[in-house]
Amino acid sequence: MSNHNNQRGFTLIELIMVIVIMGVIAGMVTVFMKSPIDAYFASARRAALTDVADTVVRRMARDIQRSLPNSIRSCPSGTNGLEFIPTKTGGRYRTAGPGALDFVSGSSNFNMLGKNSDLPPDQQIKVGDVIVVYNLGIPDATAYPTAYPLTGSVNTAVVGGTDPLSEPGTPVETTIPLTNTTTFPLESGTNRFHVVPGTERMVSYVCSGINLLRVRSTTITAAASCPTATTGSAFVSVIASNVNCATTSFNYSGSDLQRNALVSMVLTVTDIPSGESVTLQHEVHVSNTP
Repeated sequence: MSNHNNQRGFTLIELIMVIVIMGVIAGMVTVFMKSPIDAYFASARRAALTDVADTVVRRMARDIQRSLPNSIRSCPSGTNGLEFIPTKTGGRYRTAGPGALDFVSGSSNFNMLGKNSDLPPDQQIKVGDVIVVYNLGIPDATAYPTAYPLTGSVNTAVVGGTDPLSEPGTPVETTIPLTNTTTFPLESGTNRFHVVPGTERMVSYVCSGINLLRVRSTTITAAASCPTATTGSAFVSVIASNVNCATTSFNYSGSDLQRNALVSMVLTVTDIPSGESVTLQHEVHVSNTP
């Protein structure tokens, strides 16, 4: 009995003191751990923002580098963006003999060197595609509609006939029919032509509100349009959200005597919950050799 009475435990005061000390220690540990944890989440957030911005500008770069030479232009005043005519493939035309492209009397068809069926499916020439020869981006040698002729562009022709296009004999060539007899104004020094997809004859990248838009159009307009809504022949898709259009810019330097051009892009993407932004600068070198 005496041994049992001599056993002692924790008093209430001792227990409270232990709890207080443990709380202080936990608070100190939390203070020391908070900064590294916050830094980790901040780094992850910035990496995600940077990845979004980088993906967008690289997608734009691929589109721009495939544009028709001398077709890039800025959007109208008050609209932040760029517009251009995309291409999906190109080729060389016959210059002499049957199937040659006639630059004097015009041609209702011509022969392309090579087989159209050998091209990847997304690059094959189809009915409704647009043929462009030697686009210099100047009057009488531009793919954009002008006053002459009144019906359309001066150095373009629409592919007609039916699919697949004919591929006669040897050497292997492909006969490309046109919807109208067309006289292209200037010959290409390397006998080249470009093909614009019929379903996407003009592309605009426009920053509107808090979205970066990609607009494709089935028509080519004389003046830059850069629409921000799906209307008529224009189809809009959002490629980036939470974009700060006030600090986002697209600048086309034009071409120099070497037929080179530079597109500079500045894209700012914002994380809405934190309000933090990331700004990415990117430059695209464009070959304007037609």
